Amino acid sequence: MNTYSVKELLSSDHLHKEVTVNGWVKTFRSNRFIALNDGSTINNIQCVVNFEDFDENLLKQINTGAALKIVGTLTESQGKGQNVEIQVKEVIVHGGADPETYPIQPKKHSLEFLREKAHLRVRTNTFSAIMRMRSALSFAVHQYFQKNGFYHVHTPIITGSDAEGAGEMFRVSTLDSKNPPLTAEGTIDYSEDFFGKETNLTVSGQLEAETYAMALGKVYTFGPTFRAENSNTSRHLAEFWMIEPEVAFNDLDANMDLAEDFIKDVLTYVLENCEEDLKFLEQRLLDEEKSKPQAERSDMPLIEKLKFVVDNTFKRVSYTEAIDILRSCKPNKKKQFKYIIDEWGADLQSEHERYLVEKHFKCPVILFDYPAKIKAFYMRLNEDQKTVRAMDILFPGIGEIVGGSQREERLDVLKEKIKALDIDEKELWWYLDLRKFGTATHSGFGLGFERLVLFATGMGNIRDVIPFPRTPQNAEF
Repeated sequence: MNTYSVKELLSSDHLHKEVTVNGWVKTFRSNRFIALNDGSTINNIQCVVNFEDFDENLLKQINTGAALKIVGTLTESQGKGQNVEIQVKEVIVHGGADPETYPIQPKKHSLEFLREKAHLRVRTNTFSAIMRMRSALSFAVHQYFQKNGFYHVHTPIITGSDAEGAGEMFRVSTLDSKNPPLTAEGTIDYSEDFFGKETNLTVSGQLEAETYAMALGKVYTFGPTFRAENSNTSRHLAEFWMIEPEVAFNDLDANMDLAEDFIKDVLTYVLENCEEDLKFLEQRLLDEEKSKPQAERSDMPLIEKLKFVVDNTFKRVSYTEAIDILRSCKPNKKKQFKYIIDEWGADLQSEHERYLVEKHFKCPVILFDYPAKIKAFYMRLNEDQKTVRAMDILFPGIGEIVGGSQREERLDVLKEKIKALDIDEKELWWYLDLRKFGTATHSGFGLGFERLVLFATGMGNIRDVIPFPRTPQNAEF
């Protein structure tokens, strides 16, 4: 006898056959109707039990959360809400769930409550939809790069360099925390540590990916990255996943073309392959926003918003032009922005980025040529000596979703920038070697995967789009 997924059975291809299905009970009504779900789809399959034919003690074990094996005949449904159902012949309880203590009951739970039950929250419709979407997006990322001639590179998770120069890194050490070895100056002697030097969890695979791009041409990384930023906002995680392509011989324009094409491709994939989950998440968002003031609601439904990105050409605007727009806009003049834009050189905040996308241009925006002082050392310095060949992609509801640049390929300029930032040249000797031996124009960008999932699912908090969020004071599960 064939065992099927709920998704397969709902396709109706197996009518009037005896089938087996495994799953978890969502609800059990009137001692007769079991709503069963196995995670393969947002939809449940109705299993109809003739309770007179089953032992009462068995029926008492069929509670929300219990794992069951159902054997029966797939038939056209007699009731509303489903096309097919199973007329149950046999029920086997794999594992029960005490209704007094099982926390995921068939009622509305707050997202905050469910974060405390992250090991079980994926059994709710919302989180099962999010995680199927996350899986589909992950597949789409790899598919895009593979079909476009990129090679997947696994860059180190443990590193001795700070790619961003931010200094907010998690230390990796095997030294005795209570009695570490000390130097003559009284500082910790990392030469006695496992790697013989101070090491950290990586904030980016970019620098290492650059080395491979300068031999393989087109590469990408897709792996975990870590930032020890003590931030509890809805946009920050301490552990998250980054997508980072690097391409030899690409300048900034080609880099912007790549990023726009990539984002449109992966969003098209979920629009075409995740219709049921998207419709559910769209309705969830509409229901959630009914309680919000009109000004805080989304301008468009979720699916329309994804199509808006896929169907629109991204507007390309220089940082300088953006500053002029922001400086003279009504929210800035009336001091409605939390961070007022007074002068060129300001680091744009999410409120400014969203204004440009949602109010001014009304389409996704790519900002380029940022002030050198607010960007990383590896970005190519422009001829004006003030700006660098950087680019950020801004999305509605999110703000910045992609950050990238043309990399500085000139050895002398890169050495000057490293020196100005007081970075030890010896730490980056291998990175400088790329500029000594066969240097060339090259570019890349980074996309925080969770921000992409956040946008695609319409969720409001980044902790809800990763299975087990890592944030300040929280490393549960």
